[in-house]
Amino acid sequence: MKDRNERGTMNGPDQAVYIISVAAELAGVHPQTLRIYEQKGLVRPHRTRGNTRRYSEADIDRLRRVQRLTQDGVNLAGVKRILAMEEELQRLHLRIVQLETSLENRPIPMPGTGMAIVPIASIVSPPWRRSPA
Repeated sequence: MKDRNERGTMNGPDQAVYIISVAAELAGVHPQTLRIYEQKGLVRPHRTRGNTRRYSEADIDRLRRVQRLTQDGVNLAGVKRILAMEEELQRLHLRIVQLETSLENRPIPMPGTGMAIVPIASIVSPPWRRSPA
């Protein structure tokens, strides 16, 4: 979650606090590997006014994901594609949740009848939303 502290700076997983050597150690890679990952577009660390790289917890998690994929035999181009697809999947999932929420209790008018279709979610919970027994 992104929160701002009293100074207006970011707190949480997106706060860029780690210098490259610390980020490399946390991710289990060499600092030069982080430079290569940045060059390939796999990670985009924050840059300070002095152009120093700063990595966030979210960046470290992403670097660890890159490491796992490369250790499984995926090349960097494949890793980039996988990460992009995962991000798109997450974006689409959030969009579905938004659409479901907006339609959940909204009757759908039937043209020319003066009646409305009641959303099924108001009658029966969809199988993907049911709690396990």
